[in-house]
Amino acid sequence: MPPVNRIAEFAPDMAAWRQHLHAHPELSFDCFETAAFVAARLREFGVDEIHEGIAKTGVVAVIEGTGPGPVTGLRADMDALPMTEETGAAHASTVPGKMHACGHDGHTAMLLGAARYLAETRNFAGRVVLLFQPAEEGGGGGGVMVEEGVMDRFGIEEVYAIHTDPSSAEGRFSTRTGPIMAAVDDFTITLTGKGGHAARPHGTLDPIPAAMGLGLQMQTIASRNTDPMAQIVVSITQIHAGSAMNVIPEKAVICGTVRTFDSAVRDMAERRIRTLAEAAAMGSELSLEIDYDRSYPPTVNHADQVAFAVDVAREIAGGAGVDDDTAPVMGAEDFSYMLEARPGAYVKLGQGIGHGVHHPKFDFNDAVAPLGASFFVRLVEARHGRAA
Repeated sequence: MPPVNRIAEFAPDMAAWRQHLHAHPELSFDCFETAAFVAARLREFGVDEIHEGIAKTGVVAVIEGTGPGPVTGLRADMDALPMTEETGAAHASTVPGKMHACGHDGHTAMLLGAARYLAETRNFAGRVVLLFQPAEEGGGGGGVMVEEGVMDRFGIEEVYAIHTDPSSAEGRFSTRTGPIMAAVDDFTITLTGKGGHAARPHGTLDPIPAAMGLGLQMQTIASRNTDPMAQIVVSITQIHAGSAMNVIPEKAVICGTVRTFDSAVRDMAERRIRTLAEAAAMGSELSLEIDYDRSYPPTVNHADQVAFAVDVAREIAGGAGVDDDTAPVMGAEDFSYMLEARPGAYVKLGQGIGHGVHHPKFDFNDAVAPLGASFFVRLVEARHGRAA
């Protein structure tokens, strides 16, 4: 089945909304103009309720159906990334150092398209709750919305989200039961000794050898401490030390990230990083500071909701256009907090093979927006029952 006819009719509007948002990116929780744009469109559509200022700049909208029935949450993230755009597109970012490099502009446009159709037709029972969230890119806005009570306040029973996928064919849906994206933890390790002249190292407590050794030792967490059948990534992404060729620095700082799916593996990784860092510091008579931040949990899809979402996706894309057992990836996603609070499914929508997300030349493919919006509305109509 192609996109819903009515949604296909206003596909140019969806593209215009998306390109406007792309040209005016905002970061983290500071999505003030984006939220205002979303709220303005929702008012035009005639939704029943609009609640602003949730998780600082999040917007929640409610659309009532024809009578009592289920309550479904549909989520889109709105924030951009602190990057310089290199697409050369006519709608490229107008804000230096900020760009929509992860498709959140497209996610927002798809949910707005679904909102317009659902508000026009009301061809369902119950209630739809639209969750436009800020701060997916590191701020955990989805978790903040959950903490602020959106699930209970609006009676949400199940929750669904779509993410664009530039590694998959245009219009292809993919998802899986269980973990689909990883948990993410970040660490900063500071080793402090005594600096001095590089020609007199015996008068210093040099943190550099300890930092180099620690970096190598941390690679054994995956190769020697983790079951080979389990999945983990430990990446050192920053090392900072020194400012001159002839000076031994006082401090060395190591930063990185840990990605896991299993809670026991996650606990083990943190324990080993702390143990190895303490040993490195003690062996070189250095002081140690560890900042270990447990961030997003793994994104874990629920079996019944995945089966339902797959059936709906097949209505849109056909059997060959749906992968119901896609491989999990080690990236992280704060929709995980919503899936911890309610059963639901996280679904990817292929936009055609091209530059990956978080690449300066990435741009959302407007051609797939009607498919995403159609998925949302068919999901609602199937779950809630279409009006007679």
